[in-house]
Amino acid sequence: MIASSFLRADVLVVGGGMAAAWAAIGAARQGVSVIVIDKGAMGTSGVTATGGPGHWWVPPDRAAREAAIARQMDKAQGLAERAWMERILDLTWRHLPEIAPFYPFGSNGAGGPYVQGVRGPEYMRALRKLAIAHGVTILDHHPAIELLRDEDGRIAGVHAVALASGDVIEIRSGATILATGGCAFRSGLIGSHTQTGDGYLMAAEAGASLSGMEFSISYSLSPAWASTRTLPYFAARFFDEAGRELDIPPPDAGHSHLQALGRAMLEGPVLADLSDAPPVLEGLLRRIQPLTAAAFDRRGIDLFRQRFAVRLYGEGTIRGTGGIRIVDRDCRTEVPGLFAAGDAATRELVAGASSGGGAVNSAWALSSGLIAGEAAAGEAIIGRQRPAAVRGLGRAGFHPRRGTRAIDRAGAISTVRDRVLSYDRAFWRTRETLESAGHDLESVWTEVADHASGEGRDLVELREIAAMAATARWCNAAALARDETRGLAVRADRPDKDGALGHRLLARGLSQVEVIAEAPVQPREPQPVAA
Repeated sequence: MIASSFLRADVLVVGGGMAAAWAAIGAARQGVSVIVIDKGAMGTSGVTATGGPGHWWVPPDRAAREAAIARQMDKAQGLAERAWMERILDLTWRHLPEIAPFYPFGSNGAGGPYVQGVRGPEYMRALRKLAIAHGVTILDHHPAIELLRDEDGRIAGVHAVALASGDVIEIRSGATILATGGCAFRSGLIGSHTQTGDGYLMAAEAGASLSGMEFSISYSLSPAWASTRTLPYFAARFFDEAGRELDIPPPDAGHSHLQALGRAMLEGPVLADLSDAPPVLEGLLRRIQPLTAAAFDRRGIDLFRQRFAVRLYGEGTIRGTGGIRIVDRDCRTEVPGLFAAGDAATRELVAGASSGGGAVNSAWALSSGLIAGEAAAGEAIIGRQRPAAVRGLGRAGFHPRRGTRAIDRAGAISTVRDRVLSYDRAFWRTRETLESAGHDLESVWTEVADHASGEGRDLVELREIAAMAATARWCNAAALARDETRGLAVRADRPDKDGALGHRLLARGLSQVEVIAEAPVQPREPQPVAA
């Protein structure tokens, strides 16, 4: 591929969400040059910018942190690591307040700031300003399309497309961090349109494995006409179109709650009723999730006094736990010179088999970003003089295996989305349904890999389709291999937990997907938490 221009940085961060911002800040603080490239505009793209994320926010009190870690270890169902939980609690507590020069924290009602819950749009704007204050260079609307590898076998940067012109830009780096977010398979989830698994695809092309991809069945409940956020619905009652109240378990029932909603939605419209919500919720919602209230205001619907139709929007690996495998405490991947952070990286280290929800997931994005940024900066300084020759690693969309021809792009996206997220498949996974989905997903991947080819902005779209198809194949194969029910990986035909499967599963490969067992996590003795 011929680039029209060249840039260089010690550290390159691919992505523009919360983890990418903290990674850039963490690297820049080490005195190295940092470039961020984002498919959208850093500060506005991604799911954080549309929500009101909380953080796993626990004071440095031994008893409080021990209790928080114990609760999270129980939810993780044997797949998380206590040491990682200790780290992200500490890093989040120490570093989240650093955005104060650019972010007006509210009051906690006791004379201090309310830090753990932030307003997404303002939070991301503050992170962008903080990154710029540390000298970070930001290239908006420059999606990465492939990783570059040098003669020593290290990742040496990316090729990206400048969307305004369609030109290819080559960006060389001493170390590269993938913070590209997860994959929602174009479900319509607010803020997720650009999150198509691009980082997963690029990492896999470089030889990385993915971990925890079976834990991908997660949904947001929102009004049927617009994806917003789920905050109000813990207080909801649900009715069918005829006005009969539905028997829906509470949200803390997890899969049973979603399954009951999915079953009802397969039968007809479902209406939510928030008339019993506590009065304080209305003010809280408008303060921390203003986009949720706005969707109702525009329709003239009183959110807390009128019933309205709802639907489930798939969140895939955004609120699931899977992602690129992390191999050490510095957020390195299996590929030399390549790091991963946030939703692009596996969250099993802190979430295990169950979603970390907003709080743990946000703390992971902040902490893994800082960790990866600092480690990448150190590695970039050591290896500033890298060999000059590089080669691109992209395949699907670049080099058709059988000859270029047009593919059914809309059909490919629809098939991928349906096989992963449709209620009848997702909530009642069985060997039969997974094998059937796997056959269809292989057909989509074969079509893309065999025939798709493009340039500029057209290539960006083809790479997104390839990434969604690849991600769906890994999710499906891992779900089939986990022949049990554990956390988010619920199998209707295997309702019990299997003690022999108390380990992580690694999915890898493109032409042929394979799933292998990672060595079981070795539990370590609890360590004292600093008072």
